[in-house]
Amino acid sequence: MKRLNKIIYIVTVVFLLGSCNLDEDLKDSYNERPESSGSGGGGGGGASGLSTGYATLFGAGTANHGGYFSIQEVSSDEAAIPAKGGDWFDGGIWVDMHRHEYKSTSDPLNTTWTQQYDAIAEINDLLGNPNITSSDSAVTELHVLRAYYYFRLLDTFGRVKIVTAPGQDVAQSTRTQVFEFVESELTDAIESGFLRTNNSLGAGRVNLYGAYGLRAILYLNAEVYTGTPHYTEAAADAAEVINSGLYSLPDDYSSVFSPTNSGSPEHVWVVPFDQTTGTGMNIAQMTLHYGSQETFKLAEQPWNGYTSVEEFYNSYSEDDERKENNFLVGPQFKNPDGTGGPVIDFATESTDEDGFQLNYTPRINELFPNAERQGGARMFKFNFAQNQRNDMNNDYPIVRFGDMLLVRAEALARAGGSWNPTSESLTLINDIRARAGVDEYTTTGEVTESEFLAERGREMFLEASRRRDLIRFGRWGDEWWEKPAHSDDDLNLFPIPLRQIQASASTNNPLTQNPGY
Repeated sequence: MKRLNKIIYIVTVVFLLGSCNLDEDLKDSYNERPESSGSGGGGGGGASGLSTGYATLFGAGTANHGGYFSIQEVSSDEAAIPAKGGDWFDGGIWVDMHRHEYKSTSDPLNTTWTQQYDAIAEINDLLGNPNITSSDSAVTELHVLRAYYYFRLLDTFGRVKIVTAPGQDVAQSTRTQVFEFVESELTDAIESGFLRTNNSLGAGRVNLYGAYGLRAILYLNAEVYTGTPHYTEAAADAAEVINSGLYSLPDDYSSVFSPTNSGSPEHVWVVPFDQTTGTGMNIAQMTLHYGSQETFKLAEQPWNGYTSVEEFYNSYSEDDERKENNFLVGPQFKNPDGTGGPVIDFATESTDEDGFQLNYTPRINELFPNAERQGGARMFKFNFAQNQRNDMNNDYPIVRFGDMLLVRAEALARAGGSWNPTSESLTLINDIRARAGVDEYTTTGEVTESEFLAERGREMFLEASRRRDLIRFGRWGDEWWEKPAHSDDDLNLFPIPLRQIQASASTNNPLTQNPGY
């Protein structure tokens, strides 16, 4: 789509190092994003303050279209981008992504790669700045941030270059080596006497428990990444967060994701998006039909792209409070409370039995070439504010307390080598279900692998976790809507972008493609 190709996700920073207070709330400091190096490792930057290391989180595909968030979601069974004639076909890249027919020429894959390496380049520049390195706390934070970007690369591409200084040209590492690097960076931070609380800093700053949470997720997936399980370690790290006394499950699930969710007791580490000072989150634009501009009084017309998959939507029971919070379905009106008269879609298909009123139906007739414009439950987990701009105010969690409960529950169930939930696993998952208003499990036998995966999916929807979860549970090759079954483990990784392979060909350490591509 031409209009989508013009979308630029910018975060700006005006935060001069000489006058910056590293303890101030960073949300107020995100005004300008530093220049992108556009490279696959090393170089670039010129950043002048610690906040540039954090600012990269906004533009690095965290909650916007075309990069990391998109490839994690659209390749899973919880999301799709149906092609509506020529609208959203985009050369077939989203159809290919949904069907696991990845191509090394895919723009979203190349964007994901460059987003992470641009962020790494910024951090490498900062770590070479003596004004930064004079602060042990600042250095530790930056090492955790860089580890997070390498975690993304480890998870999506596996075999990448570990660049730790500007201008480096190093050999491509194995997936196990990248895992070990991320593990080492996080372990060093945890053992360094890192900040134990972010109460005075805001959850936009990573602290000790953010590092524990990220390492818990790393260990939970270690068997996929390296062939060696680390479930006992994952359970222990999750327990550090759970038992810290700093975080908890609020009674209201929706409050964790709302436009006013800053300061939620569930947030361990978030990207504090703001429509003015921390732009980049535009899920409303990505998912809503054009006509929903009228309902939410949006500054610009939405794009009518992303939807959930009907089977995933139906995995929620009707009494599950998360279902109403996470999805927008049914006839749409000019006001969110159902008043003001119907929203009219004058370009609706003649075959649409609902007539001209905009009506989001969970059913989608087909993935392409002619998906119905109103088909698909819309993504509403990060609720939309009235009169919002393209960018949203919702903080987006990287590590949250509810996820740590599920990480520990699963790690305990796997620690013995086969699936065997413990009584503590049962208690932890029931804490999640009780908040959602659904019946608790009464025995560990009810918590089968399939049931746990389904429950984790219902809780973690739209948090870029589902792809990892399906792979870890051995379900990545399953058949789902408009996606055939396959048994190709090579598809657990995306191909290295062709442009990056070509760009590295003249270096001393050219990249090689992942197996199977």
